Amino acid sequence: MNSEILNYVGMGSIDPAFYIIGLLVLIVILLIINIVSLNKIKKLRMKYDRFLMGKNAETLEDSILTRFDELDKLSRDNTQKSGQISDIKENLKIVYQKCGIVKYDAFNEMGGKLSFSLALLNDNNTGFVINAMHSREGCYTYIKEIINGESYIPLGEEEKQAVKKAIDSE
Repeated sequence: MNSEILNYVGMGSIDPAFYIIGLLVLIVILLIINIVSLNKIKKLRMKYDRFLMGKNAETLEDSILTRFDELDKLSRDNTQKSGQISDIKENLKIVYQKCGIVKYDAFNEMGGKLSFSLALLNDNNTGFVINAMHSREGCYTYIKEIINGESYIPLGEEEKQAVKKAIDSE
């Protein structure tokens, strides 16, 4: 075979049967690629048909829009609840959340340690300590204010222990 184009490229001396065999191999490769592509398209169409099964485009669009509306509502609710949680956390700072109690026998005459000191403090260690002293004649109750973990009125040993327990109960 004598071709000017093949001679110009430098392939004029190759037997034409090799060209035919090369083209046949190329056709077979392209046929395989075409079959694989058609198979993938078939699978995609089956998924698409399954997705739309039993629904027309209008009801599918309505369903999607309904889901978007639900997502928007959930987002608004989440924002609202986040604000409420922040408010609750802020309120918890002033609520009595730390507790310390010490039981003791005030007069060494009564068994069972019926007297106690109870400290209730908030997040800033502000609150009060109640001291209930039990004796044979009666029960006497005292309360002392605690501000930032300190009292302006001198505390008894049991009261100090109760306040320390409350502060350490974090």
